Amino acid sequence: MAVSSEPRRVVIFGATSGIAQAVAREYARRGARLVLVARAPERLAAVAADLEVRGGTVVRRVADLTEVRGHRTLVDESIAALGGIDVALIAHGVLSDQAAAVADPLLSRATWEANFVSAASLAERVAERMAEAKHGVLGLLSSVAGERGRADNYVYGASKAALTAYASGLGHRLRGTGVKVVTVKPGPVDTPMTARRTIRSGLLERGERVVYVPRKWRWIMAVIRSLPLRLFERLKVR
Repeated sequence: MAVSSEPRRVVIFGATSGIAQAVAREYARRGARLVLVARAPERLAAVAADLEVRGGTVVRRVADLTEVRGHRTLVDESIAALGGIDVALIAHGVLSDQAAAVADPLLSRATWEANFVSAASLAERVAERMAEAKHGVLGLLSSVAGERGRADNYVYGASKAALTAYASGLGHRLRGTGVKVVTVKPGPVDTPMTARRTIRSGLLERGERVVYVPRKWRWIMAVIRSLPLRLFERLKVR
């Protein structure tokens, strides 16, 4: 997908996360119009103010994205504010403590609902509107933790594995519609600057379907996925 020199219409759900802020700054620097959605109004206001100083035009929406019944309205309001969506990034979620989640099934369920159920619901609503317009790039923030279950984070990893599988199927369904679905998989050593450059490049300039952040994680995870189970379980992989 070619990069346009014109300001883009960008919606970021979970806009106060570190990676979301880094990506938003890159769009703001290029004069994009943005709708930012997050749960904490004070943090959202601070992020919006930073982006406006950098050159972006910002509309704020305060919402709890785990409330799936409001997703359709939220997406429609974003479209109305921008006149359409060129790029949407779904970046909300939680990183639960593994031991606590094992001890409390409700915490495990909350992790899965935040990281998969709500993200997939929101993606479906965005994809529906993009398909109608026959245009758009939809990014979903997954994780390398979803590529292979590991003892220290398998509750979180399971939620991201589900999201990765969902994004793959959604992208397959939308093939040929003008809508591209991109799965973003950060690794644990990521920095905001690396995220900004890599994610924006993957979403717009290269048109990749799967983007690892930093890019070295593509090769690291290829090795980890290829390990026989018995060997993998002997390793202290984090």
